[in-house]
Amino acid sequence: MTNVRVAVVDDWQNVAATSADWSALRQRAEVVFFQRGFPVGTEAEAAAALSGFDIILPMRERSTFLAPMLKGLPKLRMISATGAKAPHIDLDYCTENGIVVSQSTAAIPGYATEMALALMLAAARKLPMADAGMRQGRFQDGIGLGIVLRGRTIGIIGLGKIGTEMAGYARALGMKVLAWSQNLTEEKATAAGAELVSKDELLARSDVVTLHLVLSSRTRGILGKDDLARMKDGAILVNTARGPLIDEAALLDALRARKIVAALDVYDEEPLPADHPIRTVPNTILSPHLGFSTVEVFRDFYQGAIDNIIAFLDGAPKRLANPGVVPKA
Repeated sequence: MTNVRVAVVDDWQNVAATSADWSALRQRAEVVFFQRGFPVGTEAEAAAALSGFDIILPMRERSTFLAPMLKGLPKLRMISATGAKAPHIDLDYCTENGIVVSQSTAAIPGYATEMALALMLAAARKLPMADAGMRQGRFQDGIGLGIVLRGRTIGIIGLGKIGTEMAGYARALGMKVLAWSQNLTEEKATAAGAELVSKDELLARSDVVTLHLVLSSRTRGILGKDDLARMKDGAILVNTARGPLIDEAALLDALRARKIVAALDVYDEEPLPADHPIRTVPNTILSPHLGFSTVEVFRDFYQGAIDNIIAFLDGAPKRLANPGVVPKA
C-alpha cells in the first residue's frame, strides 16, 4: 500500500466512486470518499480529519480552502480542484507553501443553460405542484393555470456563453429576448438575437428574468429590493448562477408578497439549511444546485482531476491554477 492518501470531499450525492475510473489512481494511492463536504462540522475539526491526507479533491466550490483551514493541513501537497475557477481556494497561500492546485473542467456544452430552461418551463407550467398533487391523490385541483411562453418576453441579465445559449432557447420558444449587463454592448446583444435595454427596462418588461452572471464584488446583490419591485406581478425569476446575486431578504419579501415566482437552483448558503424560510414560501420552485450535477459533467470533472493527480505523482503537474508554485518535495 502506498503512503500517498487522497481525500475526495463534497460527494454530496454519493456518486464520485462511480463517476470515473479510479483504478489507476488506487494503484498509486489510498482514496477515501467523504460525502458531506468536510468530514466533520467545524473548520478545526475538518482540518484535524484531513490532516493525514497528501491530496484533496473537492467538488467545485462546495468547501472552502482558505489560509486558516490550510494551515491545519501540514501534509497537504496538492488540491486537485474541479471547475473552471477557484474562488474557494487561497491560491496565494498555496503558492507560497508549495501546494499545487490543478483544475479540471467539463467539456459538455449547455448543461448550465438546460437547468435554467428546465426551471423556467417548470415554473411556467407549475409542474412541481402538479406532481405533488398527483402523489397526494388529486387531479388538477389546487394547481392553478400555467402560462404559454411563446410571445412573452424574457430578460437575460448577463449575456456571456450561458446567457447567449439561453437567448437561443428562448427564441426557439418564440419569446422576445431582452438583455442587460454592466458591460454588454449593442453589437454583442444583437449578435445573440437580443435587444439591449437598461436594467430597469428589462425588469419592467420581462415575463421571465434569468440571471447568468459571475459572482463578484460588482455583481453581488445586483438585484435588490427596488429591482424586484420593478418586475411584473407574477413574473418568473430564475437563478442558476449564484445565490448572492440577489438580495436574499428582498427576495423573501417579494415572494411573501406574492409579487413574483422564483425558480432557484442556488442559494446564499449551501447546503440550504433545513429551517431556511425560503423552504416554506409556496410560490417557488427549489432545486438543490443541480445545474452541473449530470453524468457527463461529473465524468469530466473527476476523470480530469484523477489525471491531474497522476501527473502530479509522476512529477509533471499540469493544468495549474497557480503556475508559480514550487511543489513540495
